[in-house]
Amino acid sequence: MTEPHKLYRKGDPDTSREAAENVPTSRLEKMVLEIIARFPEEGIISDDVRRSCADEFNVTSYSSITARYKALEENGLIEFIGKRAGRSGRQQRIMRVKKVVGQLALWPGYAPPMLSA
Repeated sequence: MTEPHKLYRKGDPDTSREAAENVPTSRLEKMVLEIIARFPEEGIISDDVRRSCADEFNVTSYSSITARYKALEENGLIEFIGKRAGRSGRQQRIMRVKKVVGQLALWPGYAPPMLSA
C-alpha cells in the first residue's frame, strides 16, 4: 500500500494532505495488479490497464490508476519488460507481474498466473 505522505508534496495545502489520507490506495493497487496479472507473459501497457479499469471498475481518473505502477514496482510485484506504442502512437512501458515464488497470497481470492519455481 502506498503511504499517504508519498501522495502529496511538501508545500501542498492541508486539503491535499487530507485527501491523501483518504485515497483508497490498497484497493486501487489490487485492482491494477489484478488487471496486469491477466497478461503474465506478454504484459500490458497503461492504455489497456486504464481501459480495463474504466470498463470493469468504473475508475477513470488517470492519476488514480497510473500512480499505482510505481508502488507496485517498488513492492516487487510488477516489472517493466519493454515498450510498445499506445493509442496515441507514443511508446509506453509494458508491465507484467513478477514471477516470484512466495507472493502467492497477494489478496483473498487472487489466483496468480503460473509462477516459476
